[in-house]
Amino acid sequence: MKQNKQIVRDLIDDCILYFEQQSYSQDRIDRYKSMWEKGIVWFMAENSILYYDASVGDEYIRTHIAGRLITPGQRDFIRSVYVLSEFMKTGTVSKRRCRTAERKLSGRIGLLMEQFLLHLEVLRRSKITINDHRLYLFRFLVFIEGKQVQSVEEIMEDHIIIFISTSTNNNICVVSSLRYFLRYLFEIQALSHDLSEVLRHYKWNKKEKLPSVYSAEEVSGIESFIQRGDATGKRNYAMMLLATRLGLRASDIAHLSFSNINWEGSTIILSQYKTGKKIELPLLVDVGEAIIDYLKYGRKKSDSQRIFLYTRAPFTEMTNAAVAGTLGQIIGSSGVDTTRRKHGAHAMRHSLASRFLENKESMPVISEALGHQNTTTTMSYLRIDIESLRQCALDVPVVPERYYEQKGGVYYER
Repeated sequence: MKQNKQIVRDLIDDCILYFEQQSYSQDRIDRYKSMWEKGIVWFMAENSILYYDASVGDEYIRTHIAGRLITPGQRDFIRSVYVLSEFMKTGTVSKRRCRTAERKLSGRIGLLMEQFLLHLEVLRRSKITINDHRLYLFRFLVFIEGKQVQSVEEIMEDHIIIFISTSTNNNICVVSSLRYFLRYLFEIQALSHDLSEVLRHYKWNKKEKLPSVYSAEEVSGIESFIQRGDATGKRNYAMMLLATRLGLRASDIAHLSFSNINWEGSTIILSQYKTGKKIELPLLVDVGEAIIDYLKYGRKKSDSQRIFLYTRAPFTEMTNAAVAGTLGQIIGSSGVDTTRRKHGAHAMRHSLASRFLENKESMPVISEALGHQNTTTTMSYLRIDIESLRQCALDVPVVPERYYEQKGGVYYER
């Protein structure tokens, strides 16, 4: 822990030294120096304040920034103050991250919603599933509070119908979540009648979607577009191959750890982040070499067991969104025509499935390679290639004529 007060210029010098040790770019360091000089240093000089502490930084923000419509530039000045305060307190600076939107389920109805989510935990629903329910229920709570509804007994059928009639809420996930919650309220006798019946036969506007698929030549062009001369390029190439050659989701790439790779057995073994299903994939030569190249010549030293890190200080673990965004940006910039096609890790997953189909792999084999629980899910990946699906189907043996003649053919008379 650092001392509680420090001469501001000494503190800034220490912080700059830390930035240099953490390999911050000179442009970023110069940017911070400029903001400190024009912001907190100027403020302290104007008010004859020699020693800096967090309260000084808060006072600067309160008197010179807070209360206004904050611009991106002002947000950077706020960040520069928080950096000084954090460095004084911990001796480090954490990476700036987007804050997850807080979905607080408040009031009497919100309390029952929280109780419902705990019920889902008892049923061992996944964290992702529970978070999805929280999002949909939060939307419904905001809606009914806007209608001055304060208790579940005041919820009317019209409220439910109007809520799910909007384009945002008119989908199977929202409808199912709301129906499940309303049925739960009836089961615990919070409602005297089962409002979930309102949604039993409700038809949402389901729009058929075709998967985005890229040819083998296009995928090869995307891979070769990546420049592997620096740490970022080496990392991005390894991540892209995991998506194009093995069909891993962005979330599984982000969570890939050293323990998942069996170098001796040339396999990758992991539990999928989305489904929890354990899969074992071959560690292809090109994929393995790309990972090794990144680990030896691109990855910064870190205690993290995750393989992929940010290439800018402080070199923390990449998030699911960061991996997805990086791969999408590469595909979009590669020169491959993405018109009317999605261009992310999932598109590469669809493309790999299509390639399996072209090679006439059976449906169970494709499902296993993609880590699907059943072949029904796999079918949604392959709707675009009807001809290949026909070739993938198992042959139906010809029924011999004598089968129809048994017992005089009495069972087969029209």
